[in-house]
Amino acid sequence: MIPLSVPNISGNEWTYIKECLDTSWVSSVGSYVDKFEQSLCDFTGAKHAVSTVNGSAALHISMLLAGVEQNDYVIVPNITFIASVNTITYLKASPILMDVDKDTWQMDLDLLEEFLSTKTVIKDNACIHKETNRVIRCVMPVHVLGNMCNMKRLMQIANTFMIKVVEDATESLGSYYNNQHSGTFGLFGCISFNGNKIITTGGGGMILTNDEKLAKRAKHITTQAKSDSFEYIHDEIGYNYRLVNILAAMGVAQMEQLPKFLIRKEEVYNLYINSFNAINGFKEQIITDGVKQNNWLQTFVFPDSKDLMKKLTDEKIQVRPFWVPMNQLQMFNKEIYVSINDIAGSIYNTCVSIPCSTGITNQEVEKVISSILGFYK
Repeated sequence: MIPLSVPNISGNEWTYIKECLDTSWVSSVGSYVDKFEQSLCDFTGAKHAVSTVNGSAALHISMLLAGVEQNDYVIVPNITFIASVNTITYLKASPILMDVDKDTWQMDLDLLEEFLSTKTVIKDNACIHKETNRVIRCVMPVHVLGNMCNMKRLMQIANTFMIKVVEDATESLGSYYNNQHSGTFGLFGCISFNGNKIITTGGGGMILTNDEKLAKRAKHITTQAKSDSFEYIHDEIGYNYRLVNILAAMGVAQMEQLPKFLIRKEEVYNLYINSFNAINGFKEQIITDGVKQNNWLQTFVFPDSKDLMKKLTDEKIQVRPFWVPMNQLQMFNKEIYVSINDIAGSIYNTCVSIPCSTGITNQEVEKVISSILGFYK
């Protein structure tokens, strides 16, 4: 089997994890937690980083600290992994599902601006959805597959309509818009270190922010809001969301290798593009002007995609369809969906994700290419 996207454990992971085991510093207190957080600040340019058990926890806490409350709305693209929308419901808020751009597959900013201009009103320093009289508290751009929307324009729209920005940057470690790293534009940015990401800690996430006060509060409530170093005194509702030292140790080792991982992702992407451009009906995701993407999960539009996926699976090449659009899931099919032509549905029906691990060999890439080209002969 040629896997889709698996961890690359080829650096100091064993050494750093063994140190944790040898010293018994394996839980949420330990030097590697601090080192991992600092490495993300150094790489992304964020002033503060707070590690969490996963990307969903990072999104949950970020929206909580952004002021999302029960009955609020959070605008989110209709094409995303379900965690983006699930975490909105943890706060008893609701998503407004925004369709995506047909080329970049990011949130459609024309559609967003038109919706806010015609369907909302500013009242008491809040953006109010006129039909329901509910507050639109946040917009969550999801940097799908490591691409990004025009973040300058998004921030301008959000500021105009008094909406806070929480970036779902879970897929975009190593992606930049106008030389600024993803996750550093909004009030918060959230990164994931799930097993299929460019770097992994097995599980794990990170909250990025430039606000020192919010960073301290994030660290506080992700450690059960314990307010006394000796007594078990807690000053608010907290969460057991902190990353443990043994996984942070793995993260430090992975961060040391991130530059070469990004280079390998780009090499594999270029091999695929150069080979598939001759296929009639093939389409790649268009990268937004000003974006340097990380080429995370390499996903393309292929004609007869369902038959292609079956052929590749039979040949032991692991592939995946794109995420089912959120408005097609039973939990969210009654939520507001802002769309003209249901671009999200079209992308879902035609996209295929193909093997692109950072450790994939050129021989394996050639096998994938040969199998796909053979399908279209």
